Amino acid sequence: METNRQIDRFSNEIFMNLKLLTILHVSIYKCLSVAMILQFRMRLRAVIATLLLLSNFAFGQTQMRQINELIDKNEDAINLIKEWKNDARNKVQILENDSLKSKEALFNTQVSTRSPMGAIIFHTGGILIDDGWIRIYGSGSDKVNRNLPNWNKGKTFQNFGDRPGHLIIADDAVGGFFLLNGGDLGNDLGKIYYMSPDNLKLEQLDLTYTDFIYFCFNGKINDFYKNLRWDSWKNDLKTLNTNEAFVFYPYLWTKEGKNINKVQKNKVSVEEIYTLRTQ
Repeated sequence: METNRQIDRFSNEIFMNLKLLTILHVSIYKCLSVAMILQFRMRLRAVIATLLLLSNFAFGQTQMRQINELIDKNEDAINLIKEWKNDARNKVQILENDSLKSKEALFNTQVSTRSPMGAIIFHTGGILIDDGWIRIYGSGSDKVNRNLPNWNKGKTFQNFGDRPGHLIIADDAVGGFFLLNGGDLGNDLGKIYYMSPDNLKLEQLDLTYTDFIYFCFNGKINDFYKNLRWDSWKNDLKTLNTNEAFVFYPYLWTKEGKNINKVQKNKVSVEEIYTLRTQ
């Protein structure tokens, strides 16, 4: 019931945006800016993508859709991702993908390329933000070996096609993880949570997946990580493989670990850190 209410809310938002678009197109010759029209178009596409993703979470798969049903050549969200990258304030690196692995990953995730998640899985091997400080999962690559569906299998669901309670969608250089709520993290279906290395509780970010991608491209990352970046973090990051992350001792959530400049820092695999945080 709660899921249906959330989907209804997004449907109503789509309707309102369509009304606004109609008004804008009718009034375009009355000196409304093109930028304003494009802003509404982008917002509409993002809301539709979120609705598609919520629907995928809301209803368990009874039959896996074929790959050709998931690839939308007419309204592929990769075009939106590329637009955002071109205008990004932060450093964004889109990693090359392997076409066979991409098709397999998209099929196993069962998300359309009309959504940013589906587009990132199908068209990229992953995305690095701020020289690899944040790593967004795609279909996997040498630099980000965490293929989104394979990485989540056994962690957030057991079999491909299952309805996940949440999905791990990205991680960062300090051992933090970004989770997309599929229902078991709270009633806010479709919102992103952060598993921070300095907090034993999940932090709700009030962002959808699409919002999260846009934040990574354009948000104030320094502000978000203000307590998790130490004096020499830029130099230390250069020595870090993007399949690794820093682990700190004493742990940052303890009284002794509150000053990140004074704790010991070691590099370990992301898999090891996830196991440490969830065991």
